[in-house]
Amino acid sequence: MAEVKAVLLDLGNVLVFHDNALLFARLGACARMSAAEVAQRLMGAGWTEANRGTLDAEGIRKSVCEALGVELPMAEFAPLWSSHFTTHEAVLPRVESLIGRVKLVLVSNTNALHAAYLRPRLPLLQRFDALVMSCEVGFVKPEPDIYRIALERAGVEPREAAFFDDLPEFVEAADALGLRGQLFTTADAFDAQLARLGL
Repeated sequence: MAEVKAVLLDLGNVLVFHDNALLFARLGACARMSAAEVAQRLMGAGWTEANRGTLDAEGIRKSVCEALGVELPMAEFAPLWSSHFTTHEAVLPRVESLIGRVKLVLVSNTNALHAAYLRPRLPLLQRFDALVMSCEVGFVKPEPDIYRIALERAGVEPREAAFFDDLPEFVEAADALGLRGQLFTTADAFDAQLARLGL
């Protein structure tokens, strides 16, 4: 089996946790509606367009406010929109231990506001070899092109890359391209997966 020369990591529920129920509850408090209604209304509020980068920060604000029937200025909306993130502290030292041993690449479906919020809060990202964010490259997982961009930036062949994600369909898409897909669950399981990969 080929040596693993690159580790590709998802962002949400790998490096950071995102509690969507909390986000919907907080948005609901502003809009005077239930979290369930917020979730339902946001189903069609342009998530994919935001993740693909066709909706910029202001476009996201307008789309969400319109869907919820509220008007929040950006200074209020932006921190609220990202208030559901917490850092996955247990996994960060494990990722840091890979620096200099393999190429590290982030591969994330995310939008402009979340990316802007998380970059300064995750200084470890500055030490990655590449950040492939869907809103910056125009492709979203599980589309093959986002994986190809990540491989190109890592400078490796698919069989030389391990890809970690918490969503099975994204892992399967990586496997289909020849990457060594790994379903991320916990920091301890991540240790065992790295060990099996020779890392």
